[in-house]
Amino acid sequence: MSKVIKVLKLGSRSDQRGNGKSHDRGRALVAGGAGFLGSHLCERLLQEGYDVVAVDNFHTGKRYNLNALLRDPRFSCIEHDIVEPLPLDLRVDEIYNLACPASPPHYQADPIHTFKTSVLGALNLLELARRNNAKIFQASTSEVYGDPFVHPQPESYFGNVNTHGPRSCYDEGKRSAETLFFDYSRTYGLDIRVARIFNTYGRRMQPDDGRVVSNFIVQALRGQDLTVYGSGLQTRSFCYADDLIEGFMRLMNAPCAPAHPVNLGNPGEFTVMELATLVIGYTNSRSKIVHRPLPIDDPRQRKPDISFAKNNLGWEPRINLAQGLTHTVDYFDALLFGSRMAKGAAAS
Repeated sequence: MSKVIKVLKLGSRSDQRGNGKSHDRGRALVAGGAGFLGSHLCERLLQEGYDVVAVDNFHTGKRYNLNALLRDPRFSCIEHDIVEPLPLDLRVDEIYNLACPASPPHYQADPIHTFKTSVLGALNLLELARRNNAKIFQASTSEVYGDPFVHPQPESYFGNVNTHGPRSCYDEGKRSAETLFFDYSRTYGLDIRVARIFNTYGRRMQPDDGRVVSNFIVQALRGQDLTVYGSGLQTRSFCYADDLIEGFMRLMNAPCAPAHPVNLGNPGEFTVMELATLVIGYTNSRSKIVHRPLPIDDPRQRKPDISFAKNNLGWEPRINLAQGLTHTVDYFDALLFGSRMAKGAAAS
């Protein structure tokens, strides 16, 4: 049985168009629509002329991320956990699955539910897509590569993974979801698009998100020591949210579905120590850097090979780390220390 907890605003497609205006892009459903990336995607889809239905259980997604969107008659939101089947009468043309906590503190807080969200959630959304003959997008992750021996990581690399570590609920859940998506494509002819997302940052991240960019910025703005795990020589590649959403749109709108997952991320590679130094500079902070033991299975290197996306989607990031950090620092500064009005503006 579907467990629809609360319908914030949901009607038929014709009800949502309002004023008789036609929007011929159809209706898109965004699972995880109140989250960091999901809310940006909902916003972009509305701009592109879609009717949009967000689905979120609000465990990590925030209601205020949707406040501005709820004023749009073409936007609806259902409070629902995709571990449970979705309403049978829900009609959609496109589905984006972004529904899973993405930061280690959040996905490790309830690892069994994290795994269920990735696997049962994928099954429920794939069945919805099958009923509606809808195109469906899966937000997978660079974590499927594990602690890689191949650098940078191409889509053809199968990874170096741990199936039973503390991060495995997320990593293996996403790998299993990829398997389901391609099996549904082969078995039922479903039009699927699978993106492997590398580290992403930007507006609407939460102060307690637990990922390195938000951790460093929040610590620096509060005058706290920046916590670097291990030596800090491990590398990451950081993609600004706006660039990533553009990649989502190009992958979903490509005339032919790629026969494999597609890497989406910024190939600029930085050590964690370099990032910490940049954040201290951009925040004018007097914070110091302290080192803590490296978590289990923390990857030593992370950099996407985006050759396929560049050659076949015409996509590559445009916002460099300096520009993106400036925007993100401003956002967190307003969120943490601004007036109530500034906080509202930052959340929107």
